[in-house]
Amino acid sequence: MAGAIEFVDGGTVTTPGGFRAGATYAGLKTYAEDKLDLGLILSEAPCNAAGVYTTSTIVSPSVTVTKEHVGGGPVRAVVVNAGIANTCVGNQGFEDAKEMAELAAQHLGVQQREVVVCSTGIIGVELPMSLIRTGIDQIILTDDGGHAVARAMMTTDTRPKEVAVTFQLDGRQVTMGGVTKGSGMIHPNMATMLAFITTDAAVDPEYLRPTLREVADASFNMMTVDGDTSTNDTLLVLPNGTAGNRPITAGSADAETFKEALLAVCVHLAREMARDGEGASRLITVDVVGAVDIGDARKAARSIASSSLVKSAVYGADPNWGRVLMALGKSGASAEESKIDLFLNGVCIMQNGLPVPFHRDAVVALMRGPEVTFRVQLNLGEGDATAWGCDLTEEYVIINSAYTT
Repeated sequence: MAGAIEFVDGGTVTTPGGFRAGATYAGLKTYAEDKLDLGLILSEAPCNAAGVYTTSTIVSPSVTVTKEHVGGGPVRAVVVNAGIANTCVGNQGFEDAKEMAELAAQHLGVQQREVVVCSTGIIGVELPMSLIRTGIDQIILTDDGGHAVARAMMTTDTRPKEVAVTFQLDGRQVTMGGVTKGSGMIHPNMATMLAFITTDAAVDPEYLRPTLREVADASFNMMTVDGDTSTNDTLLVLPNGTAGNRPITAGSADAETFKEALLAVCVHLAREMARDGEGASRLITVDVVGAVDIGDARKAARSIASSSLVKSAVYGADPNWGRVLMALGKSGASAEESKIDLFLNGVCIMQNGLPVPFHRDAVVALMRGPEVTFRVQLNLGEGDATAWGCDLTEEYVIINSAYTT
């Protein structure tokens, strides 16, 4: 019988057994004390990895190389850089991504095809390979090096985003850890996002691939910051099997427990990305319940969470709930006005399609907290979904008006 999923205090990607990591400052980002921009993650055992990638038609060669390596068999390591996206630089981007994999492989004592490559940062700039060559050789891997990798992945992020959980599979204690980066250029199309999830569980790849897609659709693909989709988005799960459980398959008794743990990790990281959106001061949570089906629920929740008008109202602590209805109406989800109930931070402000009197000053005060939650009850069916976003502030414009200057 599987036990409860418990969060590990201070957990990261090196919390699961058999993983080490490290990072350095190579000079890809503007210098600052304690800044890092190049990292490595290594598994002591091969990982039957699975990935989900950007849906953009403009794709970084780093993503292409990673897809090839993940699709070609087990992987052992990740090399990641921040500051430069390795996108829109022609064939040189492929050569540089391949060289990064080779450099990491030599440093770690693995095969080139066992290394995946991830890059994030400014588009249209070639990777400074001389700095990367020197930087990779400087990286020292440690058992708690996941914290350094989380920092090395950051671009406009204000803080690292890490998590780990522990749970039981097949009578064995299993751990799963994750790190992510992303603060802007984030929208539900595998929203600039990189996420690495490690686990010491043994998992059959034929089960892991569809499960990861399902979990991504309920977590990272339900999170938005600004409506833009990156050229470099990559989500990887790396199971190395060192916990010693029988490999989880679709028919395993513990398959649902593994999926729940993966969902818990991904939802936590997605929420932290939305909370740390560029210039954000508040996290927005949108719960849509009672839609015709889950597809409609997700359409509606994403539309509300990504609306610039809703985001602006949240920033101003303005309970202008008509904007929520506007975003619902344009979403394409089925809705009947006379059946809609709307709650703002638990306060009912619309019932059966009609306004409900509320104490405006009290709701304004609630909206000035760190999180604003909209609950939209459509009362049409069994479809439920949750989306996450953030408010839209002047700081977002300031950050992105001077991103390269």
